[in-house]
Amino acid sequence: MKKEMSSFDVRSVVGEMAALEGAHMDKIFQWGAGNVLFRINTKDGKKDLFFKDKKWLFISPDRPDTPTVPTSFATFLRKYITNARIGKTRQIGFDRIAETELFKSDGEYRLVFEMFGGGNVLLLQDGKIANCLTQRTFRDRVTRPGEEYAMPRERFNPLESAPESFAETFRSSDADTVRTLATVANLGGQYAEEVVKRAGVDKKAKASDVPDADIAKMYAAMEDIANSVKTSPSPTVFKENGKIVDLAPIDLRIYDGCEKVPVSSISEAIGMLMAQNSEEETEEATDPEIERLKKRIAKQKETVDAYRVEAERLKAEADSLYTEYQKVDELLNVLSEQSAKLSWDRLTEGALKIPWVAWIDPSKNTVAVKIGMLEPELDYTKGIDGNASAIYAKGKEQSAKADSAQKALEDSEAELAKLQKGFDRRIRAQAERARPSKQFWFDSFKWFITSGGRLAVAGRDTRSNDQVVKKHMKEEDVYAHADIHGAPSVIVKDGLKASEEELKEACWFALAQSKAWTAGSPEGAAFWVYPDQVSKTPNAGEFVPRGAFIIRGKRNYEYHLPLEMGVGEIFYQGERKVMCAPTPVMEKSSEKYFIIRPSKTKDHRMAGEIAKRSKSPRRRSRGSSRPGASRSPGRSGPRNPLRKGTAERPQTPVTAAAPSENPGSESSVPELPVSAIGSRRPPASPCRGRSPGQAL
Repeated sequence: MKKEMSSFDVRSVVGEMAALEGAHMDKIFQWGAGNVLFRINTKDGKKDLFFKDKKWLFISPDRPDTPTVPTSFATFLRKYITNARIGKTRQIGFDRIAETELFKSDGEYRLVFEMFGGGNVLLLQDGKIANCLTQRTFRDRVTRPGEEYAMPRERFNPLESAPESFAETFRSSDADTVRTLATVANLGGQYAEEVVKRAGVDKKAKASDVPDADIAKMYAAMEDIANSVKTSPSPTVFKENGKIVDLAPIDLRIYDGCEKVPVSSISEAIGMLMAQNSEEETEEATDPEIERLKKRIAKQKETVDAYRVEAERLKAEADSLYTEYQKVDELLNVLSEQSAKLSWDRLTEGALKIPWVAWIDPSKNTVAVKIGMLEPELDYTKGIDGNASAIYAKGKEQSAKADSAQKALEDSEAELAKLQKGFDRRIRAQAERARPSKQFWFDSFKWFITSGGRLAVAGRDTRSNDQVVKKHMKEEDVYAHADIHGAPSVIVKDGLKASEEELKEACWFALAQSKAWTAGSPEGAAFWVYPDQVSKTPNAGEFVPRGAFIIRGKRNYEYHLPLEMGVGEIFYQGERKVMCAPTPVMEKSSEKYFIIRPSKTKDHRMAGEIAKRSKSPRRRSRGSSRPGASRSPGRSGPRNPLRKGTAERPQTPVTAAAPSENPGSESSVPELPVSAIGSRRPPASPCRGRSPGQAL
């Protein structure tokens, strides 16, 4: 199992990070001992640069769960580098260090990722450490805020060395060939084995005895690997028995016997390995409190057993006195009489001559008597009945202690059962928790995929309404809008080639995302037009507010569109997504989906029900282009119903059909006592009129 990145892995990731140049830093998150995530705004949407466990750096293919409250380190980074423009990223020598340039109006920064020796993230300004994830003191440098940043001592760089210096460095080692390549030549174990394999040399041969011809072969093999990583990478995941054992930016011959899975990037490969590690950690997860309690229970069981055994032993000893009553009674009487006449030494000497006496201690007036396998300790100043009563009393005392220890044990076991139940519930929830889906550029809008596979996008508020049309609508697209006051602009990508059915679906979607949904209307109308009919230029004396547009020319109407949508899972470009779309689309796109209609039920309740039944992330279910009017900028919740002039409209209560494997007919499935994901929020993209030439 791969435990850390190699220098070649870092080189490959640095190459992929070149795509981030010119992007801007958004938010920074930090959690655990060594997880730092940099959310970056790029022209293709948000991307996450993930520094995980202080030893993995990659552009995460998924969106990790991040904490809601930032740590002090994350807060510091947000203060200084939020909105910073990202410059070039480079690898320092052949070490596992990556350095990224950041530019802001107040100065230039450098973000340094160290993936060795415990790992670290450092923010530098003017060569000094502004802050760092881990503060440490090394023999030759210090990583603390305010200190000058010093790079670690540069190691041998096999990629920039000449054949002569490589040969000289190689021969200076006393180890064998493969160990010399891994350590002295700084290739690491993985690529040392690969170089030996490609060169066809004996990896166990002593480095000083390797012929010049073999050293030349190894140098050529090393150059070939470096050129492949730089010019023609082919990231590959290597599996054994279905589990990832290694990954590399190129195909490796040392894994010819393994399953090889090509991937699009080294970041994707690392993401797959992290997902596998997370699953294994879940399977092997333990709770420290539960482990501590188990140890306590084990000790308590030992204590209870010890008390029980001691109580049984004492009872057996007391009983044994009466089985040998005459012999024991005579011994006690003799010792009692002689102890008054003889010295301790003479008494001891005489008593030990008796075969059934184990030992005697005159200073304490005690004697141990052998009765079978037992050796009860007796006070020879007392009679046999007095000794038996004393032993019985000790036995009862041990039994009482055993009962108390047993009660404490039962309490601990009950506590353990309670903790274990909660822990198992958390593990099951974590195992069943859906993996976050990949983010696409259109996730910041309302969207769905038509039955013909075309993307339809709508604005969420006045700002995004403007973006949809101004930034994303092209000549080959089609524009749709509901014939109602308060509706978003919808564009169908490549809509000129769309079928009549797809255009109807776009109109249906536009109506569902409008104020008609929150008004509880049973049906409505919408229209579609061509891009050249949409304009931001008003007629004389008119005003076009933000998010609104002018429609000129003929409108192609679709009437009697039902206020009904489907919510279900689809796969888009191999990624799992939750989509809200017209029901005919969901019938063709999803095997299991929900049918929703307007209702009074709050959206988060329905989203929770859908997320629970479909085992998808709740935020994905809630944000999957939920129907209803778009939000106005700056509003984060529903209107205050007590505020003057903002009373909510009454809505028609309806139900949502439960998911079905064949949900084409509503009557074929039972109905849930839940309702639609309708948002009672103020409209954002008002329709300013219905006649041609007026603003929408």
